[in-house]
Order: sequence, then C-alpha cells, then structure tokens
Amino acid sequence: MRSLGNIIQLGIKELRSLWRDPALVLLIIYAFSANIYSSAMAIPESPHRASIAVVDEDRSQLSGRLLDAFQLPYFVPPVRIDQAAMDAGMDSGKYTFTLDIPPNFQRDVLGGKQPTIQLNVDATQISQAFSGAGYIQQIIQDETTTFVSRYRTDTVLPVDAVVRMAFNPNLERSWFGSLTAVIDQITMLSIILTGAALIREREHGTIEHLLVMPVTPLEIMLAKVWSMGLVVLVASALALRFVVEGLLAVPVQGSIALFLLGAALHLFATTSIGIFFGTVARSMPQLGLLIILALIPLQILSGEVTPRESMPMLIQVIMLAAPTTHFVELAQSILLRGANLAIVWPQLLGLLAIGSVFFLSALARLRQSLQ
Repeated sequence: MRSLGNIIQLGIKELRSLWRDPALVLLIIYAFSANIYSSAMAIPESPHRASIAVVDEDRSQLSGRLLDAFQLPYFVPPVRIDQAAMDAGMDSGKYTFTLDIPPNFQRDVLGGKQPTIQLNVDATQISQAFSGAGYIQQIIQDETTTFVSRYRTDTVLPVDAVVRMAFNPNLERSWFGSLTAVIDQITMLSIILTGAALIREREHGTIEHLLVMPVTPLEIMLAKVWSMGLVVLVASALALRFVVEGLLAVPVQGSIALFLLGAALHLFATTSIGIFFGTVARSMPQLGLLIILALIPLQILSGEVTPRESMPMLIQVIMLAAPTTHFVELAQSILLRGANLAIVWPQLLGLLAIGSVFFLSALARLRQSLQ
C-alpha cells in the first residue's frame, strides 16, 4: 500500500509539473485539435470548389453538356469568357482552370474525328491543380462518350465490373487523415511527455530529491507512465469525440472503449520508450533529436502511410517488434472497419508483450542512470 501511495503521489506531482509548463500544455492542445484538423483537410485528394472558366467557341449541345457537368462541391459553376480574358484571368489567379472548346467540336466528334480541347492549369494552386486536371479529363471523356452513344451502337463489354467501396463509400480523405493524425499524436506526445518529465527533473535538480526519498526506480517510472499516459489517453478521447466525430463529421465504426484499451497498451510501450530516451539524453534538444530519429521509421514503416504488404519482407519482420505496427492495425480495424475484440485480440497481446519488453529495458536503464 505504501508503494501504491508513492506511485499515486509521484504521478500527481508529474501532472502538476506538466500543468506549470505552458509550452507542453499548448503542444498537447494543438496536437489534438488544430493539427488533426489540418492533417485531415490540408491537401484534399479531390478538387473542392475549384474555379474554372470556359471559352466555348462551339456553342453546341455537347459543349453545353460539358459546362453543365462541372458541379459543386468539386467545381464552382464555370464562367463563360472569351479568349482575350483567358490569359488575363490565369495571370491574375482568378481561375485555376480554363477550358477552350474549339469551333465545330460537336460536328467533329460525331464525324469520328478526334478534336482537341485545350485545358490550362494554374499549377501554383498545387493542392487542386493535379487532381483537378484529372477530374476534368474524366468529365470530358464521360460526357462525350455518353453523348456519342446516342448516335452510335453501344459496345457491349463481355464483363461488367461492379465496384463497391467498403468502409469509406465516398473515398473521403478526411476519414483516413484524421484518424491517422490521432494515432500519430498518441505516439509522439507520449514519448515527448515522459522523456521531457525526466529531463525536466534533471535540469531542475529534483531528481536528487527523489534519490534521498524512500522511493524506488520502479515507483518513479510507474508514476511517470500512468500520469503522462493518462494525459494522452484523455486528450485522444476528447479529440475523437469533438474533433474527429464532431468537427470533421467522421463516423467512428467501432467501439471507442476498445480503441482506448488498445491505446492504453500502446502508451505502456511508448511512455517506456520516452523514459529510455530521457535517460540517454542530457538536454531537451538531444531528446528532440532522438525522438525524431525514432518517430520517422515508427510512422512510415508501421503501415500507417503505406501498406506493410508493399514493403520488403525483411522490413515487415523487423517492424513486428515496433508497437506502432500493432497499434495502427488495431486502430484502423476498430475505428474504420468496426472490428471487435474477437478480431483485434492478437494486436492487444502484441502490444502487451512489446510494452513489457520496453518497460523492463527502460527500468534497467533508469536504475543504472540513478546510481
């Protein structure tokens, strides 16, 4: 009971120290609010309210059909302009896309010719230029094919593929981006907070006070793990409720409680990593460099950015020792696909085993550094 009391009191001390550090408090608030929102919405994979102007030199039924095909929310209603206004509009940044439909366009299409349509793209609008150009080409192709099919015999394909999008029917990037950002912040902040807590005690000289008190390295480490882990866990739960589900309107398919259980086991591993880094680094800048070196492979090679199946087999095997590999699979299964405990229990056991190894390694390192 005395040991449990020490762990609780030391953890409360860590929470008070964190509260008195405005930089870390602001980092937590930003990471689980604005950063998640910007990660989900910053660079859309599809155009959104892109401006387009059309020089319609044909004035035919087909050209009118093309103009009507540009609809919200991808494009604002197209503006009819002449050729003299096309260059000026592009130079001033008024239009992201300008489309020049040549004379006799409909006649040439129905005559079996291949007329050329000029599409000008303002490539300085990088978030919309490349995806928008692809959308415009697809719209022109679809509308022209549909128009011509009224006058010619349809070509019947031997196979009709019916595509159904599971779990994300409209392919909304914000669904994947926001949940990925939550996973990133849980990993990053848990390492930063625990490592910074140990560095802060060394810089303020309070680590010497702990050494003369009747507390053990195990109690010191457990206090940092539960206190910093609790902060990140509460912040991630609030971010899921108010930012992901509320502000971004992303539907969470599975149990948030099951996800938080997996997050707690993940925090058990990552907070231990933070303490290990805190014993190695001698200052906050050194801690930051170590965290950067660890976070990049943890995030890129864990299956968060690209599927693990596309990586070399050696990398897949090595990354099984990383907690992020199991946590990413668990989080995506629960939040996006609605998986239950019967599906994700292997990832939970993997996080528990990896967390135990990291915890014992960090504890051994902490005992050595306190001697």
